[in-house]
Amino acid sequence: MRILVVEDDKDLNRQLNTALTGAGYAVDVAFDGEEGYFLGDTEPYDVVILDLGLPKMDGISILEQWRRANRNMPVIILTARDRWSDKVSGMDAGADDYLAKPFHMEELLARVRAQVRRASGHAKSEIECGPVRLDTKTARVTCDGQQVKLTSHEYRLLAYLMHHSGRVVSRTELVEHLYEQDFDRDSNTIEVFIGRLRKKIPGDVIETVRGLGYRMSRGPDEA
Repeated sequence: MRILVVEDDKDLNRQLNTALTGAGYAVDVAFDGEEGYFLGDTEPYDVVILDLGLPKMDGISILEQWRRANRNMPVIILTARDRWSDKVSGMDAGADDYLAKPFHMEELLARVRAQVRRASGHAKSEIECGPVRLDTKTARVTCDGQQVKLTSHEYRLLAYLMHHSGRVVSRTELVEHLYEQDFDRDSNTIEVFIGRLRKKIPGDVIETVRGLGYRMSRGPDEA
């Protein structure tokens, strides 16, 4: 999953980047409203974390313009604890959730996980695809009850496919959602990671749809 953090406080931006990267997300960051607006308007993100008090362009204006342009990615706004009016304005502008500063990083990560699940149609924190189970709270993958050890990129790829189980996901979409903006993107690496995953989980769980991409089977509760 790919996350955009728009926060002008350099220390907080760095802390968010570190925590989200450590949780397995690909993270892009912006330090002012204009850069944040541009990235959110031109790049596909699974979740955006948006501060409201930004230089050059405020968070409410950014959010309103995104929504007018039908940019529908989930947005979590960051607000000052005593500014209840900001929370109301943010939600009315199209935010999906808010978090008041200061906050615990674990709470933010839980809210990010919840937005990712909701956007892909999953209510539970555990996602099943055949014998493969993903616990989104712990980033733990098991197959028939046995833990599967994955590299960070293997995990990102498998998690994205599992969140979008039952539909065909193109290589282009995978590349756009697995790598940061400045990463040297090569769609051929997707095939390499798919090959590695098929050696670690049953190969038929990930179906190749010739000319289109890949599809993971749905879990029993989603069939």
